[in-house]
Amino acid sequence: MRIMNTLKLTSLLALIFAVAIGCSSTSTDGSSLEQQAKDAIAAAKKANKEAKSVGYEWRDTGKMIKKAEKALGAEEYEKAIKLANKARRQAENAIAQQRSENNRLAAELGSAALPVAGSGQYSVMSGDNLWNISAKPDVYNNPYQWPLIYKANSDKIKDADLIFPGQQFALNANPSSAEASAAVAHARSRGSWSLGAVEDTDKAFLAQ
Repeated sequence: MRIMNTLKLTSLLALIFAVAIGCSSTSTDGSSLEQQAKDAIAAAKKANKEAKSVGYEWRDTGKMIKKAEKALGAEEYEKAIKLANKARRQAENAIAQQRSENNRLAAELGSAALPVAGSGQYSVMSGDNLWNISAKPDVYNNPYQWPLIYKANSDKIKDADLIFPGQQFALNANPSSAEASAAVAHARSRGSWSLGAVEDTDKAFLAQ
């Protein structure tokens, strides 16, 4: 009987010890995941800050970081890590895009000047939009530089998606490489064209 009691006590102690180890392990794993999530979010914020500083922040990256922070607050650590890593990769891609565009513009400047807008003025015709005006060889020969026209005529253009025949637009005849790069960055990250509402990203571009 005494042996049986001893065995039962030993088994009970072993069970308690195993449960304690399991709880400790779970707690450690949770704590580790939490730190990983915090580190991932910090890395995403750092990368996105750099992308924003050069005018190449993607429109969804900041939102994704906020979702990651929300998941962290809800102790959904794996979800937070996944979202933060995706946001960081987006920001890193944006930075790489900016460097590539700068290299391209530098190469163009090395061999020839950037396209010069001929007369410095453009009269809007039926069917025109900023994209196809900018693409014209005698304007910028690059549709992605349409924000240059938008910025130079912000007093006349209330919505970049809506211009009218007969409007007279001034053209920035000799944009610097930095101006051209910022314009291309905005055009690439802005999103789809839509009438009736001024994009917040357009407002931010004009404020630069």
